[in-house]
Amino acid sequence: MKNAAKMKALLSLAILGAGVLVAGCKSAPPLTTADALAMIQAKYDATAPVGVNITVNNDGMVQGATAKYWDRTKVYPNKYWADFTLTPDGKKVIKLSDGGDVIKWRPDSPTDAKFSVVVVTVAANHLKARDIRDLQDAGGGSMTAAFNEDVDLTDVPGPLQGIAHNPGNQLSTPRVADFVLDGGAWKLQSIE
Repeated sequence: MKNAAKMKALLSLAILGAGVLVAGCKSAPPLTTADALAMIQAKYDATAPVGVNITVNNDGMVQGATAKYWDRTKVYPNKYWADFTLTPDGKKVIKLSDGGDVIKWRPDSPTDAKFSVVVVTVAANHLKARDIRDLQDAGGGSMTAAFNEDVDLTDVPGPLQGIAHNPGNQLSTPRVADFVLDGGAWKLQSIE
């Protein structure tokens, strides 16, 4: 009888201990791709909007001249160097990195296809996050997710968007976001 009572007491303690253990273990809430995307976009929206750097190659120079963003104002004796001055319309849509208004076109030769200049859009926008994928548990209350970070060309005129889609421009960059469990809720920790 004593053994049966001891067994019952031990069994009761074991059940009670298991119940306390289970009740004490809180499982992490799920992190959905929609939640992850919303946190990343909220971070982008909280940062200051920026203009987009656009690499302008030879085709882009022709497109910009056709769109009347700049005019050729000087041709050098070698016949392939030139200066292009921003027009009033050009000054409304782009800025030059040196703060001036003259694009100094200086290729190495008349057939130099690698030479380019960089202009910055006047329209400033927030980066955009899209295509969350590979949501993975990184252990220790952290998760990672791969996604694409895109520049936003909203309010950028069509001809300048066309130049932005020329070779040499990167409008989308693969990134990885790190999330941590903080007080029972997921929080964006960093973007790499």
